[in-house]
Amino acid sequence: QVQLVESGGGLVQAGDSLRLACAASGRSISTHAMAWFRQAPGKERAFVAAITWSGASKDYADSVKGRFTISRHNANNMVQVYLQMNSLKPEDTAKYYCAGAPRFGASIQQYTYWGQGAQVTVSS
Repeated sequence: QVQLVESGGGLVQAGDSLRLACAASGRSISTHAMAWFRQAPGKERAFVAAITWSGASKDYADSVKGRFTISRHNANNMVQVYLQMNSLKPEDTAKYYCAGAPRFGASIQQYTYWGQGAQVTVSS
């Protein structure tokens, strides 16, 4: 059974940095693409960043390019996925979800495994 647990959320001021972490465990998870999505109140869940199983390729939403960095560390049936968020803006306020999929991409439909989410609040 695959489990994903996010950590590192919190309340910060505009311009600050924050790093989210996702601990993923379970069979074959280290061969899955991993991603971060976010959902603000009253809005649909949206793609933020994705990384291939090897870490060789990454993709970002236009709104976070140049500010956010996704990375991962694989170890047997465990994966640590990170989202380094710099120059945070109030519009980055959302619940951030870690997700895993057999294939790399930005489509929410392709992601099979999901964490419970971590709240990030950016004050102006």
